[in-house]
Amino acid sequence: MSGGVKSVLDIPATLERLETLGVVVVGYRTTRFPGFYVRDSGCDVDEVESAEQAAAVARARDGLGLRAAVLVGNPVAAEAQIDPELHDRVLAEAEHAAAEAGTRGKAITPFLLEHMHRATEGRSLETNVAVYRGNVAVAAEIAHALAS
Repeated sequence: MSGGVKSVLDIPATLERLETLGVVVVGYRTTRFPGFYVRDSGCDVDEVESAEQAAAVARARDGLGLRAAVLVGNPVAAEAQIDPELHDRVLAEAEHAAAEAGTRGKAITPFLLEHMHRATEGRSLETNVAVYRGNVAVAAEIAHALAS
């Protein structure tokens, strides 16, 4: 279960790497992979429309003897996402600031996330909490469907 890849990362490259590793990636009630703070990262995924369908994907994977995970992308609620235009602007500013500061490697993600938090006046943290709550609810539904 995931609210998507953090939008500060290279989402297409991340999805490509997951595919290379054999990880099945689907969208929960969406054909667009979520970008954590925003509902749509711009990347297409196959859709599952219910917890039962997500459970069926996991069962099919198990039936094939595959060991890789099934990643269910669950977009944050529309009212909880950061406005996509604000998100894109703030992210571009953060990337520029990181480049100017010479921030690279493992320090880049915390730098970008802190910038996002400051620039959105804490809105990114509220969105983060909404992502977690949404994931808990859907994960519980899928777990129930798997146990049935």
